[in-house]
Amino acid sequence: MKILIVEDEERLINDISFCVNVRYPDSTIISARKGAEGLEMIENESPDLVMAASSLPDTSALKLIGKIRQFSDVPILVLTEGETDIDRAMVLEAGADDYIRKPFSPIELIARVKALLRRTQGLGYKQDQTFTSGLLTINFGTREVSLDGKRVRLTPREYALLSELSRNEGRVLTHRVLLEKVWGPEYNTEYNFVKKYIYRLRHKLEPEPDNPRMLLSERGVGYRFVKPV
Repeated sequence: MKILIVEDEERLINDISFCVNVRYPDSTIISARKGAEGLEMIENESPDLVMAASSLPDTSALKLIGKIRQFSDVPILVLTEGETDIDRAMVLEAGADDYIRKPFSPIELIARVKALLRRTQGLGYKQDQTFTSGLLTINFGTREVSLDGKRVRLTPREYALLSELSRNEGRVLTHRVLLEKVWGPEYNTEYNFVKKYIYRLRHKLEPEPDNPRMLLSERGVGYRFVKPV
């Protein structure tokens, strides 16, 4: 596995490299200090994952992500610092797959990397007919959902929301993306719709709805589906 770090702070590059090499000792870490250099390395080195700072000497994260997405689907993890919830949402909508706030712990960093790699290596975005997560099973062919072998009756909107989140396991989906996918673009500002339906799904699927393990919130940004450990 090859990981590209686009970051102008040497200490942070070294810290990330150390964490990643401990968990993935066979991985190769390459780095770039500027966005333009990072773009060139993506084209020439074909990394499996890109970690990019939200602010670089020669460009912003939004511009860098936009340029990357013109020619590559490489997973992108943005290293944010001091940005607002709106800024982070914009980064995701621009094409980033996830973000992590500085300063971050090694455990959180590796967890984010694992989730991204799992999804992008075919275990996250589900093309299969059946998706299983703990006691939860979703049959995308029949649109049936079961919990511990018992069928759970969902409304069409509830099913569509659950399907979108589970097919993008581990990835943060913003309120706007979920609204456009499930309700349509004319609803892309009705954030309460998503909150209300997540509440319903948690009460139908989670053992402890007030302490969810699968349908997790990213405050002010959106939601992610994770497999419970």
